[in-house]
Amino acid sequence: MEPNDNNTGARINNYVAVTVAILAAFMAVTKVKDDNICQVMVKVKSEEVNTWSYYQSKSVKQNLAELGRAQLAGLAGTTTGDVRAQIEAQVARYDLEIARYEKEKAKIKTDAEQCGLKYEALNFRDDQFDLSDATLSISLAMLAVTALTSKKWLLMTSWVVGGFGALLGIAGLVGLNLHPDWLIKLLS
Repeated sequence: MEPNDNNTGARINNYVAVTVAILAAFMAVTKVKDDNICQVMVKVKSEEVNTWSYYQSKSVKQNLAELGRAQLAGLAGTTTGDVRAQIEAQVARYDLEIARYEKEKAKIKTDAEQCGLKYEALNFRDDQFDLSDATLSISLAMLAVTALTSKKWLLMTSWVVGGFGALLGIAGLVGLNLHPDWLIKLLS
């Protein structure tokens, strides 16, 4: 080896060391944010499931009220006098209950759909952090090989891959609309 080669190798290893330190620190920060988003995603998904379950319970109650109303309405035609008046009064109460359930279900459905939209927005950011973590890990692996081989082109390539990963991490941190769907679908 010529003296120049040793100097180049040392310089490349210095670049590798600094890059590894920066990427590792950045990954630590984005990992914390990603974990927090995942915790919120679990909470929101739980709220969505609970809300849809509540919607379903209202639907069951509404179906029971509709069934009771239908049975009483059928009976009303076979009776007269006070019995008929009592049955018609109960049918009217069922009509009010059915209308109330329909109104309540509409609000519950909107709430459940809002939870679904919130989950999708959080998942969008989670994807950004996941892809950032993956590309930064690839960059770190390339940097390890660079430290062994002192190949300048490998250092440059690791910087490009690491830069892409950092860009995705920054997008996740600040809420930018950067989401390479083709790559997310490929990895899903």
